[in-house]
Amino acid sequence: MRFDASDDSVFQNTLGSFRDYIMLERGCSDNTLKAYASDLGQWYSHCKRMGSDPMLLNPDNIARFLREQSARGMSKSTVQRNAAVLNSFARYLVYDGITEKMPILDPLPARDRILPQIMTEGEIQRLINCCEDGTPLGKRDRTAIELAYGTGMRASELCSLKLKDIDRGGGLIFTRGKGDKERCVPYVGGVRKAVDEYIDDHRPKLDRYREPWLLLTKSGRKMSREFLWRLLRKRGNQAGISPSRLHPHVLRHTFATHLLRKGMDQRTLQELLGHSSILTTEKYTHLDLEVRDLYDKFFPRSGTEEEN
Repeated sequence: MRFDASDDSVFQNTLGSFRDYIMLERGCSDNTLKAYASDLGQWYSHCKRMGSDPMLLNPDNIARFLREQSARGMSKSTVQRNAAVLNSFARYLVYDGITEKMPILDPLPARDRILPQIMTEGEIQRLINCCEDGTPLGKRDRTAIELAYGTGMRASELCSLKLKDIDRGGGLIFTRGKGDKERCVPYVGGVRKAVDEYIDDHRPKLDRYREPWLLLTKSGRKMSREFLWRLLRKRGNQAGISPSRLHPHVLRHTFATHLLRKGMDQRTLQELLGHSSILTTEKYTHLDLEVRDLYDKFFPRSGTEEEN
């Protein structure tokens, strides 16, 4: 079946309905919705080049698209995600009566096993030390890093945090995560001290427009995830930490792994991280054990023999 450019609106309307469906049925976050739209946009472009109908998700079309993605240098995890999105879209088309049956996909290669980067306590301290320049921006950056590492909040949650979400008397933060689910996380010790100092003494110097957000840019506006990412890279560079060790969720991963090493149980960690499933939290346990096994195997001084 040849694709007719006049069918553009049909696909776009269906894509809009699919977006509403996954948002309501699954409670997907805005970032997940954007990822779905991006993947389906790539699928649409592929179909347009091939002259095929993007609503016709047969196994041959999908396999050709995934091979093309691999040939473009996309990682296995990205290709896996492309396939998962197309699978969800196909299910929706059946659900909505647009098509009659699901396509049967060939098995995909397993994802590359990539261990999340974990920072050391020393590296965290170096990041924090680089923020101590006495300026409002330095105090803001320290607050962002302290909160990310001290609470395990996602980057999107940090950027969306409002002053009214912080119970300063009780040392609690109320945040909304994926699926708009609310949870409460404590902030104590050095984290609480940094947050309180920033709010009382430094944030007022940035707040030109009476914004409700905790973290503000130099111009007094809400901080974006991309801005937070650049902030982390900048401070990491000043601290002499390789960019390859820094990514948007590195402080969240580090928070979870360090708590497990200190003996926190998985159920409590699940609540703090806002995971809907304990299986998601368990990956940190598996990661910690795997890292320890690799360390014991390869580090020359990790043996159990007593020193002479």
